[in-house]
Amino acid sequence: MINLDTPKKFRAFVDQANQVADNFLRANSRKYDLAEHSYPKELDLLASLVDGMSDSGQGQGAGAAGVRRGEDEAEGKKSKVKNGTNMSSVLSVIEMCWGDVGLLLSMPRQGLGNSAIASVATDEQLERYKGTWAAMAITEPSFGSDSAAIKTTAVKDGDHYVLNGEKIYVTSGERADSVVVWATLDKSLGRAAIKSFVVSKDTPGIRVERLEHKLGIRASDTAVILLDNCRVHESNLLGSPEIDVKQGFAGAMATFDNTRPLVAGMAVGCARASLELIRELLEKAGVDIDYDRPATSQSYAAATFLQMEADWEAALLLTLEAAWLADNRKPNSMEASMAKAKAGRVGNDITLRCVELAGTLGYSETEFLEKWSRDSKILDIFEGTQQIQQLIVARRLLNLSSTQLK
Repeated sequence: MINLDTPKKFRAFVDQANQVADNFLRANSRKYDLAEHSYPKELDLLASLVDGMSDSGQGQGAGAAGVRRGEDEAEGKKSKVKNGTNMSSVLSVIEMCWGDVGLLLSMPRQGLGNSAIASVATDEQLERYKGTWAAMAITEPSFGSDSAAIKTTAVKDGDHYVLNGEKIYVTSGERADSVVVWATLDKSLGRAAIKSFVVSKDTPGIRVERLEHKLGIRASDTAVILLDNCRVHESNLLGSPEIDVKQGFAGAMATFDNTRPLVAGMAVGCARASLELIRELLEKAGVDIDYDRPATSQSYAAATFLQMEADWEAALLLTLEAAWLADNRKPNSMEASMAKAKAGRVGNDITLRCVELAGTLGYSETEFLEKWSRDSKILDIFEGTQQIQQLIVARRLLNLSSTQLK
């Protein structure tokens, strides 16, 4: 039976993550928001600590561990219910983004590309890419949410693939050691021919064209990357090189089932930070929030807070459910999209409404509320927009394909 309380074995770890977020991330939050594109050197020490704990078997990572459906089969046979990598990653992401979303996204070796590698790489590839910091390059100038529209090509040439194309909005694109590039082997075969390749940044033919200036998550670098006759060895292709028309795009898209709960967790953490602060500010202003009285009989501010808190809890539970399903090797595509849709929307709504409730304090740099409202917007956009998530959920509920319901 599903239980979404924080597992006992993760409670000490979650508490540690909260302390790191408070004393490390939040302490440097404003500094790197104002110094956009400056590398947060303080994260090197934190990353070393995370690596050390992982090597000793004590750490749970900061969100890049990924999902391997067939892992821990022996443990799965011993226990009917498992709380593993996915749950621990989501819980840590929530705490870290309670501290700062942009700095979490800047953590070395914790990129979304790392999650993709951990989820779909072979055992040999896992060992070979151990320790790399991998960004994820999907979006192109000609499309945003429709990943099937990829134009970047990968042409086989002997034992290499030659990659050509342009990728935009690549998180950690400049700082990362490598990039997981999505490209098509044959445009005429549509979605089924799209594969992902791990491309080291020192490979000839790949370069960072520019960095973007952004509304939020300014501590995180967002790059435009060009691939010009970039040759990568065939062993750098993640998963099977075979084009399975029957399977279609499912293999590549499965990565999102792993990463969307993490992004939902980011939104949950950022929204929780805003809720906690606005409650303090409201109480200081004399606003009484009473859980024993109907919201309609309380002040506007109190009623608004109660509504936001209810929305936040719904987003949290959906996020934990998606992670729990993955840990227990159950299909979670619809639940991952539901979590991402709910958390992305209410996360942004909550941070903006907290700005409004705080008045001048919400709009100034005196508090973090204005920053959290800016940071939260991207969490409703990347890894699939709100509209795309709703479309995916509708397809699952109605049992329709992408061609039947667009």
